Amino acid sequence: MSPQTSLMPDYYLWLIPLLPFAGFLLNGILGRKLPRAVVTAIALIFTAIPAAIVAWLWVLMKAPNAPEAIHAVSRPWIAISGFQVNFDFTVDHLTLIMLGVVTGVGFLIHLYSVGYMAHEEGYWRFFAYLNLFMFFMSVLVLASSFLLLFVGWEGVGLASYLLIGFYFKKDSASDAGKKAFIVNRIGDFGFLLAMFLLVAHFGNLNFTDVFATISQHPEWHGGVLTAIALLLVLGATGKSAQIPLYIWLPDAMEGPTPVSALIHAATMVTAGIYMVARCHTLFDRSTTALIVVAIIGAATAIVAASIGMVQNDIKRVLAYSTVSQLGYMFLACGVGAYAAGIFHLLTHAFFKALLFLAAGSVIHALSGEQDMRNMGGLRKRIPVTFWTMTSAVFAIAGIWPFAGFFSKDEILYQTFLSDNPISKLLWFVGLVTAGMTSFYMFRLWFKTFFGEEHFKEAAHDEHGHAAHGVHESPWIMLLPLVILGILSLVGGWIGVPAAFGGHNEIGSFLSPVFGGEQTAASTAGHGLELTLAAISLLTVAVGFFFAYVFYYKKPGSSAAFALKVKPLYSLVANKYWVDEIYGAVIVTPLLMFSRLILGGFVETGLVNGSGSLAGATTRGLSTVTRRIQSGNIRSYAGWLALAAAAVLVAMIFGHSLWMH
Repeated sequence: MSPQTSLMPDYYLWLIPLLPFAGFLLNGILGRKLPRAVVTAIALIFTAIPAAIVAWLWVLMKAPNAPEAIHAVSRPWIAISGFQVNFDFTVDHLTLIMLGVVTGVGFLIHLYSVGYMAHEEGYWRFFAYLNLFMFFMSVLVLASSFLLLFVGWEGVGLASYLLIGFYFKKDSASDAGKKAFIVNRIGDFGFLLAMFLLVAHFGNLNFTDVFATISQHPEWHGGVLTAIALLLVLGATGKSAQIPLYIWLPDAMEGPTPVSALIHAATMVTAGIYMVARCHTLFDRSTTALIVVAIIGAATAIVAASIGMVQNDIKRVLAYSTVSQLGYMFLACGVGAYAAGIFHLLTHAFFKALLFLAAGSVIHALSGEQDMRNMGGLRKRIPVTFWTMTSAVFAIAGIWPFAGFFSKDEILYQTFLSDNPISKLLWFVGLVTAGMTSFYMFRLWFKTFFGEEHFKEAAHDEHGHAAHGVHESPWIMLLPLVILGILSLVGGWIGVPAAFGGHNEIGSFLSPVFGGEQTAASTAGHGLELTLAAISLLTVAVGFFFAYVFYYKKPGSSAAFALKVKPLYSLVANKYWVDEIYGAVIVTPLLMFSRLILGGFVETGLVNGSGSLAGATTRGLSTVTRRIQSGNIRSYAGWLALAAAAVLVAMIFGHSLWMH
């Protein structure tokens, strides 16, 4: 028995994805006929056990002399003339963090969903889809090869399509699901091409073998490695909603709020970040790829933040916030600060999942209302939701000592001192984004919980259920809020840098994966780090001040200010007309091509035309046949005589032609 199996049997790793899959099968096949209590038990138990296994893994891998990785090896999955891929799982320190997010936050969202979805018709179907998503996300994270990762990658795309379009009777939800599915396929095509190049260049798709080969050749830089890295970046931009493939995520808010929390805040959208971090050995050999990643991240962060500043739908504010924060993580990877990017991924999972769940609690209290202009004054009506959401708002704004402060500032610090030729510009963009984040989050906070009440106590909610006035959510929804609220406060303390009296445990924990990351930032003095942190806090304070003035001190003044900068406001409010540009440049031409060429020429002309010709030919032959098959014996004799004469003539003339 290997050292790793003495700590934990290998087969335990298989339970992490297989138990949610079993939950999907049970609820998917039998759920319609099962009592809701049984559906709930299946969904919760089959996600709680994987979370418990991951917690056990945390304890084991933090122990002295623990292995750096635990492997679960299968028999060959694909084996063709020297090319082999196994259905293997691996848990290292990076995987462990991702598994903690997937299973831990995932279980809390399952628990929350029991209350939030209590009156929905498709209750069993929702939890079946949720379990299916957990299965594929676990496969993605545990995968030991690019191919198996791709299986999980595509699987979460399928599951997200089902969850986003859960309210499939609504055209907006159905369209959002299709949009997410199609846009992600563009990125996935890049991932697929990258795997083709990996097979052509390395003859292998296993992470260990590919990265070991690269490490053995220090002279390899750029070239095919850059091509592979850029194609992987294309895949990552789709899944992690980065420019230019970010447009699907805001529309994905059409799904139930727990879906937004699970898929589009904590897990699925971070898959691209995880993939880039996992492939850091490859990306470190391509300066071009890293610069592209950094620029995409910085651009996405500031563009999405600017759009979030003017949104009125509470979930859409959070959606653009997610895009912006993912940009921060991309920026971190682009400057080689992978540990900082994963650190922010972890803290973001806490406070963004909380923000979405708290928003769901607000929507629940207001019987389906999502427009912040119809809220206000809720802090006394739903106090638990208010205080927990406040923790998340402070965390994402980057206020000390909340979780987001340490992870965000670590990214900015690493960016400032990176070797990237435009490092200072990237840092400045990140700094401005921090101020904008503070503004739009406190704008949401003030408009939702402070000021006058602008809502009406509806008699029925958006799904036709009886409403009960503005009320706090049930305990099964509040418990996850409280847990995530605590994590939003203390979750960043595992990464407190030495400049703030900490030991940066998160960096040390990830060092077996990324190495020591001996960058300029790691060797610089504490004074610079503290100075940059102070500048960041000042920027956050400026964002808070403007939100306070516009939406609390002088409510209504924001409208007057918007009129003064109307062209800029219109640009941002219309989301830079990106959807319209895509529609005019890509969607409309494709639809015209489909209708004119595929529909008109191919379908109507070739397919239908050939079908009509075949039908006419068949009808003509049938007419002749009917005349021949008349049932009249004398007619048959005549036809036989005519045929015999024709044969005789053919024989005579044929013989004459043959002789000559």
